[in-house]
Amino acid sequence: MQELLVELDDLDELYRCYMPYIKSGGLFVRTNMNYEMGQSLALRVTLPDSLEDDVVTGKVVWVTPIGAQSSNPPGIGIGFIDDKTHVRDKIEKMLGTMLNSGNPTYTM
Repeated sequence: MQELLVELDDLDELYRCYMPYIKSGGLFVRTNMNYEMGQSLALRVTLPDSLEDDVVTGKVVWVTPIGAQSSNPPGIGIGFIDDKTHVRDKIEKMLGTMLNSGNPTYTM
């Protein structure tokens, strides 16, 4: 299974990448590479101010191609499938009330 490294340096970027509307959680990953819907991937995620990375497996549930009409960067959304290190819970704890913000994200 292919592994992608995802380094999220600050809470604003984490907010823009997090996909809370996916039941088990998910992240948008900026990339110019082509991936197929449903493709399985492993993410090695480094959250803001974290000393360690977490690994979560998931599948591609969103694709923003290069040159999309929106001003969003190209990339893929990965819906979490196997989240043994509780990345979703860690993200939601970090974001707190930001989750209720109406600010735009890279997906919706």
